Amino acid sequence: MNLAVNLAADYPLLNIFWTVCWIFLWILWLVLLFRIIVDLFRDDDLSGWAKAGWAVFLVLLPFLGVFVYLIARGRGMGERELRTAQKSDERFRAYVRETAASSGQSSTADQLAKLTELRTAGQITDEEFVKAKAKILT
Repeated sequence: MNLAVNLAADYPLLNIFWTVCWIFLWILWLVLLFRIIVDLFRDDDLSGWAKAGWAVFLVLLPFLGVFVYLIARGRGMGERELRTAQKSDERFRAYVRETAASSGQSSTADQLAKLTELRTAGQITDEEFVKAKAKILT
């Protein structure tokens, strides 16, 4: 227990601050590296050889590779991310429209067909059928 207190006393506050900064920068670099790798393999404009070349460059010289990729293709990363988000939004909106249309109110023809079935089954009278039909058609 006394040893832990002595170790903490040997590591000053400024060193803790620098350690936290280095850890933050390392995590930031890792996130950036993974975003670049994802962007690299999502890009349809690059051939397989170009993707392989960038991947080898990122693995062999990771720090330099990240910076060179950002300089060479950084603007395209944002544009590709925006296109992906727009496509995803369009697909979501189309799904919502399709789902709402299929689960919403049925068409007039469907309602009239159901009403006719009720009349032929004898569950409603002719007067009720005429009133309900007028209500559907207006």
